[in-house]
Amino acid sequence: MVVMSFILSCESTADLSQAHFDQREIHYVPFHFSINGKQYLDDLGQSIPFDQFYAEMANGAKTDTSQVNVEEFVQYFTQFLEAGQDILHVSLSSGLSGVSNSAMVAKQQLDAKYPDRKIEVVDSLAASSGYGLLMDKLADLRDAGQSIDEVKAWAEANKLRVHHWFISTNLSYFVRLGRLSKVSGWFGTQFHIVPLLNMDATGHLTPRKKQRGKKMAEKALVDAMTEHADDGVAYSQKCYISQSAFYDDAKDVADMIEVKFTKLDGSVEINHIGTTIGSHTGPGTIALFFWGDKRTD
Repeated sequence: MVVMSFILSCESTADLSQAHFDQREIHYVPFHFSINGKQYLDDLGQSIPFDQFYAEMANGAKTDTSQVNVEEFVQYFTQFLEAGQDILHVSLSSGLSGVSNSAMVAKQQLDAKYPDRKIEVVDSLAASSGYGLLMDKLADLRDAGQSIDEVKAWAEANKLRVHHWFISTNLSYFVRLGRLSKVSGWFGTQFHIVPLLNMDATGHLTPRKKQRGKKMAEKALVDAMTEHADDGVAYSQKCYISQSAFYDDAKDVADMIEVKFTKLDGSVEINHIGTTIGSHTGPGTIALFFWGDKRTD
């Protein structure tokens, strides 16, 4: 195995598979979640299978999440520092969590203890497999021989080019989170309204449009990629989808994309929305990720 020039690290909320993390030699530290008060690690479906997690949510289970704390980051970073390795850690969007602050505090505590080592922290302003898409690209740059400083600089300059477009067919979770009133949620459900959201330039999820019916919403995802992707339908980079107990519909979207975007780098990769982000979206969500024009609003 080739010894990497630095450790490339993120959190479990990048929503890639364990095999993907292993293949690209990307390390991760897990968030935490609970179901009806029972605590688990967000460890990519190992503690509880994704199908079971979303089935319990669909049956009314109460979920909650907690981020990686400073002490956990100190322990996590120390294993690499003790081995004489520098670390580039990329965190879940600060628009969704304060975890990047925890990583930064841990870095500051460890800088004095390990003056000959380097810890760099980047706020991804990304989430789920969009965050994963960014991590995969940074692994490409690392593997091409770029230094930790060069890879960090590229991440900061390009992270807002990762597009995130989401649809959700279950509005009850939007009501629970306060994104919709109970009245709006009721009318939306009765009239089959499916919201289209994206990640804005500050890393927050923002409603953009309302579609009538699931099929129109799925088409809206493909239309968003057509409008915003690098080189339009000539897009030639990777494309990821993540989904929450909604694989067949996610595969329909992937098929539409592969028909329209014939120069893709490989097939569309379909991942699970992990248990941290899934605790807030619930089942019935599809999220599409690709490289495109810079997010400005």
